[in-house]
Amino acid sequence: MMKNYVSALQKSAKMLGHSTGPVSALVKNQAVRSLCSAANKYNFETLKLSTPQPFVVHVELNRPDRLNAFNKRMWIELGQCFSQLHDDPDCRAIVLSGGSAKHFTAGIDLLDMMKLGQQLGEIEDIGRKARLFEGLIKLYQDSISSLERCYKPVIAAIHTACVGAGVDLITAADVRYCTRDAWFQVKEVDIGMAADVGTLQRLPKVIGSQSLARELCLTARKFKSDEAHACGLVSSVFESREEMLKKAIELATQIASKSPIAVQGTKKNMVYSLDHTNQEGLDQIREMNMANLQSEDFINAVMAQQSKDEMPVFSKL
Repeated sequence: MMKNYVSALQKSAKMLGHSTGPVSALVKNQAVRSLCSAANKYNFETLKLSTPQPFVVHVELNRPDRLNAFNKRMWIELGQCFSQLHDDPDCRAIVLSGGSAKHFTAGIDLLDMMKLGQQLGEIEDIGRKARLFEGLIKLYQDSISSLERCYKPVIAAIHTACVGAGVDLITAADVRYCTRDAWFQVKEVDIGMAADVGTLQRLPKVIGSQSLARELCLTARKFKSDEAHACGLVSSVFESREEMLKKAIELATQIASKSPIAVQGTKKNMVYSLDHTNQEGLDQIREMNMANLQSEDFINAVMAQQSKDEMPVFSKL
């Protein structure tokens, strides 16, 4: 039956004008042509981007002097960065790390919050103060959500402290790794506020326990890597930052070698299905695959599996 299926695919490929080999020369050329390093393409003040492997982009938080604390510039640039990577054909998988800083992130930059306090002090009307806050909170929410909206899978690599806004950030990622010395804290109640950019919505879904999520968010207690692993916040724990980054890049490289149509369609449907019924998720993937199953990626991948040939190289998307 499989031979008949492959034969049918080959006929379909010919009708569509595709090569019937597992990897055509055209696909190879399209896949690697004009592959541009992220370091040359992107220039951010608070982020550093590089391309450690083809189609893999490493995004490093880059405020080491402030322990990667979030200021307004970082919020803005995070949103811009992941929105641009969403559309970048040279990017198929992303590793997000704390770079060379002592911690992954110390959370919100309190010096930046003091500047906001001065700005608010110049406004007398409470309605206008509220309008300012509304715009800022929406900006910060959209910044975090840009990881989730980006079709490219995001692997967060966390070392030492991941506090406050850092938890918002990593819960919007697809995969989370951490070092043995990592620790986490939903800090917001300790500074007199409720977390408002994603943790309260995403953390319970990530760990699958309303009880534990509420305990962590209501007490602001620290929890270490072993607990984070046990509850499912992270999928792997590593002894060193170097080992963690190596494994994160290896995972990103493996993902980047797959069909970008398949990978991005998978992420899109899994994110959609988080807050939709099973039937709605099934309806969405059916509508997506009406087109995606006609892709050259599907034809090349199936024939490579059948022939046990080398992994096909997929053209840019």
